[in-house]
Amino acid sequence: MIILKSRREIERMRSACRIVAEVLEGLRGLVCPGVTTFELDQYASSEALKRNAKCAFRGYHGYPNSLCCSPNNQVVHGLPNKQQLKSGDILSLDYGVVFDDFYGDAAITVPVGELSDVTKQLVSVTEASLYAAIEKAVPGNRLGDISYSVQNYVESRGFSVVRDFVGHGIGRSLHEDPQIPNYGFPGKGIKLKPGMVLAIEPMINEKSFEVEVLNDNWTVVTCDGGLSAHFEHTVAITENGPEILTRI
Repeated sequence: MIILKSRREIERMRSACRIVAEVLEGLRGLVCPGVTTFELDQYASSEALKRNAKCAFRGYHGYPNSLCCSPNNQVVHGLPNKQQLKSGDILSLDYGVVFDDFYGDAAITVPVGELSDVTKQLVSVTEASLYAAIEKAVPGNRLGDISYSVQNYVESRGFSVVRDFVGHGIGRSLHEDPQIPNYGFPGKGIKLKPGMVLAIEPMINEKSFEVEVLNDNWTVVTCDGGLSAHFEHTVAITENGPEILTRI
């Protein structure tokens, strides 16, 4: 069941989403060669505490950390550890909080030092595909318009779209209906309405779209070892079009 949010509820969500945006921006500034994802997770935990928010991921289906840290060929749900990042890596950071009974959720992929041209392009295309999708989040469009816009943008530039993991509705729960694949057909699926709030999140691979879950039962990696990038925003559909709640 898709739960439409009132203007007042969207305002409450905006507070949670602002915290997510601020913490991710702080994390972006901390990412550099030599830092560990364990240190980044500690920062994300402490910043939520300072803001009287609760980290959304910690304890969710047993997830042990506050932040998902997925370097290089890790797609999503990477577990923080004490291995140092090195120049040339990319790091996807997925973070959410609950505040005033509502959730916010967003993700960024951050360069560690200098990147190769192909890696820069992967990150750039992934981020741009998110904004291409957000442009389609308007009343009267269909869910498939969002999905297709990601797939078309990405595949026309030589990369592939992860199919095993999707975006989602969000509100009083971290994951609500509808599921939002990053591939599909324009004009298909449910009709978009004001009051829908969606976590749109392209997960894009350098090579094949095929992925697998490691033995830790969390970390998702590309099957062929190719790199992967991930961007996400929480977006409210309003009568005036999409509003990005997790943007500073």
